[in-house]
Amino acid sequence: MEQACDITSVRDWFAIYTSPRHEKCVAAHLESRAIDCFLPLYRTVRRWKNGCRVPLALPLFPSYVFVHISRPERIRVLQVPGIVSIVGSGPEPTAIAASDIEVLRERIDRVGNVQPHPYLAVGDYVRITAGPLAGLRGILVRKKNELRIVITVEAIMRSFSIETDVDAVEPLRTPLERPDMGYLS
Repeated sequence: MEQACDITSVRDWFAIYTSPRHEKCVAAHLESRAIDCFLPLYRTVRRWKNGCRVPLALPLFPSYVFVHISRPERIRVLQVPGIVSIVGSGPEPTAIAASDIEVLRERIDRVGNVQPHPYLAVGDYVRITAGPLAGLRGILVRKKNELRIVITVEAIMRSFSIETDVDAVEPLRTPLERPDMGYLS
């Protein structure tokens, strides 16, 4: 006779949302409670006001830590100081593919210059931050594998698109930043 899979023993990866700048502390608490967790870090050098250059290891995803837990362990995780919630849509947390976590774990140190970047999606309003067109605003589009920005000049009711590097673009989040898309900021 076959045994049914016990749903309480199935472990999945979840993202937990932490208080700002508490990621390392939360990860340490989770490890002390024998809860499998992963905090991806990137290395950078910051310059203090006194001129000192200090190497730092900062969270790649600010305010997030990943945990590998079963359904009953959710309560233990939420009791850790500094944890706000388990990320999900609606009342149920959303599991993250184990393959995604493994790729991050295995390759993040090998890649080299990894740094966080604001989330960008096709259709977002963005501003070009570097290069000869810095300051222009437009809408992010993709054409095959290229990142392109469509710039509209309202006065003549015309648009043009340019190819750009993702590092030269920042999202415009507030409505006040979006009007008059083609004008320099």
